[in-house]
Order: sequence, then structure tokens, then C-alpha cells
Amino acid sequence: MVAGDEPLSFPRQQARTRRFSLGVPRSFTVSPDGARVLFLRSGAGDDPVTALWCLSTADGAEHEVAAPALLVPSGADDLPPEERARRERARELAAGIVTYACDRAVEHAAFALDGRLWWADVRLGGPSGPPRQLPSPPGVFGPRPSPDGTRVAFLSEGRLCTVPTEGGSEWTVLAAEAGGARWGEAEFIAAEEMGRMRGFWWSPTSASLLAARVDEGPVATWWTSDPARPSVAPTSRRYPVAGSADADVTLWHLAPERPAERTELRWDRDRYPYLVDVNWGPGGPALLLVERRDHKACLVLAADPVTGRTTEVASMASDHWVGWPQGVPAWLGDGRLLWAAADEGTWRLTVDGQPVTPPGLQVRAVTAVGSSVLFTASQEPEVVEVWEWSPGTGLAPLTECGGVSTAFGDGPVRVVVSRSMDWPGDRVEVRAPGRPALPVRNLGHEPPFRPEVRMMRAGPRGSSAGVVLPRGHRGGKLPVIMAPYGGPSHQSVMAARALWLEAQWTADQGFAVVVVDGRGTPGRGPAWEHAVYRDLARPVLDDQVEALRAVAAEVPELDLSRVGIKGWSFGGYLAALAVLARPDVFHAAIAGAPVTDWRFYDTYYTERYMGLPSEEAEAYERTSLLALAPGLRRPLMLVHGLADDNVYAVHTLELSRALFMAGRPHSVLPLPGVTHVAGAADVTENLLLLGVEFMRRALASPEPLS
Repeated sequence: MVAGDEPLSFPRQQARTRRFSLGVPRSFTVSPDGARVLFLRSGAGDDPVTALWCLSTADGAEHEVAAPALLVPSGADDLPPEERARRERARELAAGIVTYACDRAVEHAAFALDGRLWWADVRLGGPSGPPRQLPSPPGVFGPRPSPDGTRVAFLSEGRLCTVPTEGGSEWTVLAAEAGGARWGEAEFIAAEEMGRMRGFWWSPTSASLLAARVDEGPVATWWTSDPARPSVAPTSRRYPVAGSADADVTLWHLAPERPAERTELRWDRDRYPYLVDVNWGPGGPALLLVERRDHKACLVLAADPVTGRTTEVASMASDHWVGWPQGVPAWLGDGRLLWAAADEGTWRLTVDGQPVTPPGLQVRAVTAVGSSVLFTASQEPEVVEVWEWSPGTGLAPLTECGGVSTAFGDGPVRVVVSRSMDWPGDRVEVRAPGRPALPVRNLGHEPPFRPEVRMMRAGPRGSSAGVVLPRGHRGGKLPVIMAPYGGPSHQSVMAARALWLEAQWTADQGFAVVVVDGRGTPGRGPAWEHAVYRDLARPVLDDQVEALRAVAAEVPELDLSRVGIKGWSFGGYLAALAVLARPDVFHAAIAGAPVTDWRFYDTYYTERYMGLPSEEAEAYERTSLLALAPGLRRPLMLVHGLADDNVYAVHTLELSRALFMAGRPHSVLPLPGVTHVAGAADVTENLLLLGVEFMRRALASPEPLS
């Protein structure tokens, strides 16, 4: 802020800082020798351009490895459309260098900037100088160096290419098909729903790669357009809507030195069409994780890339759907298989089929596998700590901050990131045996206030709930805004103060804000998550209602005669469902980017919980909002980005049409050019302001139901 300027409002700060994420270090890589740590960070809390940094673990000194402004002085970043799509899938809010990849020794790093390929030397005390551009075609994205650092593989316009890092002036195409399948990419559902953001993997010897061949020919074409710019042609995308055909994904073994030789890896793709993950490390054969379309079984396969044969080494089955922590399967250093099981009400880690984590410790994600295993886990759903397991010493906690932590590094040097309810609550430090912890500088802006959150268990099932009142409030009834996500795969009630900033600001405008994680949300084990099987509506909404009433019994300031609800994505679905199905409880709703009929959403997510539309027609009908439209009796605002290619605007338009045809008044706020992320500063700011004003008017004096 320039001296003399007026202090920025919280909505403006929230927007300019990308929810206070800018300037915060992230994306850590620890070198095997423990000498250095690479990470990404922008230069300030309002600087959206991220650079690549290196920290020396000997003294904590940091230096900037690659600054986008120096590499591309014009400031332009000509992103290929594939990279724009990848960033949308990753919910990336920053610009500049937002991903990078290293060789095995972490002596060099490759990244894409302005659609070009760059190579940086990150050795401390070694050869220095700015990153250099490697030969490549335009439109580069997703580069990854070979483990020995002699080549970089990258993607461009559906082609998988490689280029030597020294002594070569030409890049070569390893796999491509004119006008056909794309090589080395993650298809839509892999990136959006499976968590697989890549489509090629180097061998440990650097001699060859495994690469996905993605044929989207069978997938339906959907379109987005910008009505505010009628001169611009609509954009087409392949979108596998529930019940329709998915992309045909196969996996191939390719060798840069022998590009004509290709071997397809074979498994029963008719029964297990989903390639969920690939792990090709030095501990054993390449591992494939494949899944049935009905999500009730998956296989872990060991692959021989030379012959293409695969062998089952583990499996999982469920009457509902299978699940596992991120980061598995993997080989341990001693050749045993690290995998997972849903056992005794707990997501547990297993080694060669035997559990190594106890009942009650819900494993979230494996973050490093080396001489030991680092993973995150919860004993209480609001708290995520880092744990370590090793064959010699067994299980031990690595953090005890009582908040949300994670860690990186497969050797003795680790980066530990912790967020808690303490103030300021965010800490990033490098830990090494026998040395004091080294902080990694956080250049983010400090939020202007400290959220005051009361957490509790609410309702007959003990749903996690957080309550935020206006700071300094001293009694008196307050209108209520519930602000859930409420659906599978995401939690909102977590012990990290940064997650409660928006709730506190909203409360300070004269509301009590209540956030509830009911059945279906992570952190409480398989049975809790499976409770929404074939019904994403009734149990989810029931838990919100029951928790609200239980919270009100503990917090008398809540005025249950004035209750609004708002949410985005699944939270938008839940908000619209609440005001349509339970107008006796909810008096107004803001539904942002809502799914309104699960038949319009993608295959992988929807069918996991709902099944195929052709087989579960009643479940789809029961959870659709369209049939409920004639019953609207409360104020409802629908908000949708018209460029959203995840939850397409058809959802809001179809619900609006159903409401209109039923003669039910409602509001629609279309956002031209805005995607599902809705991360632009002006959009973020004004959505906050308009949302509060809508709720203030709607809850001032709700009309009784007729």
C-alpha cells in the first residue's frame, strides 16, 4: 500500500492477495543430499507472479533461481490452452512459474514460461547464471527432466517431445498423431477428479518413459462461449457427462533413442478402464493403479514395460466405492509394497498387506517414501498432523501443532508446513537432525484481524461445526449464514485460522456464520463417507439442519427465524437444495456454480457416488433440483461463470428455466468470462460484497411461508 493511501477493505485485500496465498512459499523439493530446498514464492503478498527460489540448509540463505520478469521482460505469459486448462484443474490462482520439476539429484529444474522451455542450474556454489531456454516448439507445458538430467520431456499441441539439456540444438517428437489422440496428457477426469495431473513418467534409468495415449474421440463435445463478446467463437471441450463415454486411455512404453519401438502395457481395460495413477520409482517395477468404472474395485499392477505384461500385486473392493490416500501405491526401499486398506472404520496404510497404522488414525496422504514414510493423518477430523513410519522404529508423530500440517522430503531433511488456530498460525520450516529449524520466509500479507472461531460437535451424529460471531459482539440475536461445502472430498471445518478469514469478515457485517461438515466429508473414515452412497441430497441436508439446531442450543445468539445459506460448487448445490427442500429452516440462499442435476456432471465423480444414470434413474431424479423448482418460496440468487468448464452454466440455466416456468421469482448473476475458480480480483471482491448485501436484505424480515 502506498503511503497515504486509505487502508484497503477486507474484500479488496482478499481479492488482491488471492485469499492471502500470494507471497507464501509452496511446492517444496528437498535435494537428496539435504543441502538445498527448492520452492515457489511470489515477491509480496499482492504480487501474483511466482518465481522459483532455492534455500541453503547450511545457513538458511535464500536466492531467487528464476524470476519471470527477467526471463520475459515484456511481462507476457503466452499460456497454451492446455496449460490454462491444467491451471483451472489445479485451482491455480497465481501467474509466472507455477510448477517445476527436477532431476533426481535436484541439481537442475525445468519449467515452462511464456509457452517456452527453461532449464535452471540450482546447485549451490556450482555453475551459476540465469536459466537458459532449451530448443522447443511453441506452446510448451508440463516439462519433466529425466532422473539423470540429460533430457527433458515436455508436451506441445498433443505431442510428447524430448530435448537434450547439453550439447544438442534440436528437439524431437517422441509420440504424436495428427488430428488424433494426444500423448502424455492427463485427460479431464484424471486432472479434475482423480488427482492425476500428468500423463508421462520417466524410468528410473532415464532410458525410457511410460506415456498415456488419450483418445477423446468417444467423448461428447461441450461448448462454452462469452455472450459479452459475440465476435469471439465458442470454445469446444471434450466433457464426459455422467453415463456417457470416457476417453480411451492406454499406456505405452517409449524410448527416446528408439522412437519407432513402442510397447503397450496390457491389462483388462474392459473391466478396469480408469488409469488412476502410475508410480515408476527405483524401488521396483512400474506400478499402475487401475479402477473399475463402477468404482467398486481397483487393482495395483506391477508392469514389465519391455514385454507389456502386468501382474496383480494388490487389490481393493467395496460394496460402495473404493478409496485410498494420495501417494500410494509405492515401493519401499526394501522392495515391499506400500498400499492402503479400509479396515476397522479407518483408512490405514499397509505394507505387503499388513496394516502399519492403527485403527482410529485416518490416513490422509503419503507425502514422501524413502528410508521411512511420511504421511498426514487425523485422530480428530479438524486436525491433520504429520506422522512417520519406518521399518525399524515403527510409527511416531512428526508434528503436534493441533492444526493442519504437511511435510516434504524423503531423507533426513524435511520441510514442515503447519497452520493452526494460533496467530498468525502459519509456519514453514526446514528441519534437519542436530540443527535448529530454519524458517522459510513468508512474504504474504498479514490478515487485518484474527478470526474468533468456536468449534464443536453438533447434531446426533456429531458433525464438525464452526461458529463465528461478530468480533466484540455482546449478546443479542443475529441472523445466521450457513456457509458449507458439505460434499465428498472436501472439508471446511479445519483448525487453521486462515480458513476462517472470510467467515469472520462476514460475521462482522452483523451475522452469525455457521460452517458444518456432515456425512460424506473426509476425515472420519469409510462409513462416514459412504453414508451418501446413491444419495447426495438427503443425508447431506439433514446433517446441516440437525447441526444448525444443535449449535443454536449452545449459542443463543443464533436467530433461527432468519437463516441464510451460501456455497460454491457442491456447496452451491447444497445451498439451492436447502432453500428448495427445507424452506421451513432456510430463508434465503446464494448458490454459486451449483450442480443442479447430476446427469449434467462428469462421469468419474458422479458415478462414484450415484452410479450410472441408466441403472440408478431414481437416485438421479431424487437428487435433482429441477423437480423441486415449483416449490421455491424463499429468495434465491444463482451465480455462475459462463466460462466454467467444470460445472457448466447449463446447470444454473436449467434451474432458472424450471423456476421461470413454474412462476417462481429468483435472481441470476451471470459472470461472463469467469471460470469455476472465479479467482479474478474484481470478481472475488464483488461476490463478497454483493453476497452480504443480498443476505442483509433477504434476512431483514423473512416472510412467513404461505
